[in-house]
Amino acid sequence: MELRDIEIFLTLAEELHFGRTAARLHVTPARVSQAIKQQERQIGGALFERTSRAVRLTPLGTLLRADLEPVYRELRQSLQRARMAAQGVTSTLRVGMIPDIAHDLRPAWETFRSRHPECRLQLGHSGFVEPFRTLRDGQISALIAWLPVEEPDLTVGPVVYTEPRLLSVAVDHPLADRGTVSTEVFGDDHPVSTASPYLPDYWEDAYNPYTTSSGRPVNNRIHVANYEQIQRLVSTGQMIHPIGAHASRYFQRPDIIYLGIHDAPRFRWGLIWRTDNDNRYVHALARVFRDLGTHAV
Repeated sequence: MELRDIEIFLTLAEELHFGRTAARLHVTPARVSQAIKQQERQIGGALFERTSRAVRLTPLGTLLRADLEPVYRELRQSLQRARMAAQGVTSTLRVGMIPDIAHDLRPAWETFRSRHPECRLQLGHSGFVEPFRTLRDGQISALIAWLPVEEPDLTVGPVVYTEPRLLSVAVDHPLADRGTVSTEVFGDDHPVSTASPYLPDYWEDAYNPYTTSSGRPVNNRIHVANYEQIQRLVSTGQMIHPIGAHASRYFQRPDIIYLGIHDAPRFRWGLIWRTDNDNRYVHALARVFRDLGTHAV
């Protein structure tokens, strides 16, 4: 079976639609049908059940998909590594970022790339729900997260970014006409966000405290799963939300405004990695941040 035919089979197994498969792979539906029929002849059994209304994997097709997916993934990765080596690139460093501040940290990325042209730097967004999972399972090698991080298996490197805290509210919210507010507003029964139990309590408290500056409890909390949901709830007046000052530049919206919080500590974002990770490029990136110093807004 040719590599292209494997790709066609796996894509059809995912899409379960000949037209969508053809569109994704930039071929004709007839090419997809031809490839599947040829595979079925070679194997000696049907891989898909086809009706006028649906396409489904047969038990044989399900078995073949389970066997082929890891082989195809490894093969693609091998080819990618070979292409990178041909370009003089021998390694990849994947860095996850919870804040959307990649542009502000461009001097660090550029310095790293100039020092290590053999390593491809890939930056990606990381969600705040189960924040350390992708770090622990190896999908990324380093993470930029708010501090403090107090996990026994993780190392906290340099502080890379600090910024004031702002409060995001709907433009027609009762707080919207104030220039600045106090953390005491969180104790006034305005709903705020929580992602518990999917992040450590101490870590959530560092971002969205459980008590105000005077010690009043902040109990009215709405469960959220991502920042897009937070924006929807804030923009419709259902919630207020503390956020770093970068949001006022990166997430400008006509239905949300940002207020200063005059008695809130600054957000501190740091570079985090697994303590048992001996990837020399993680440590090289940490050296870059230490050499350049903390970016302060």
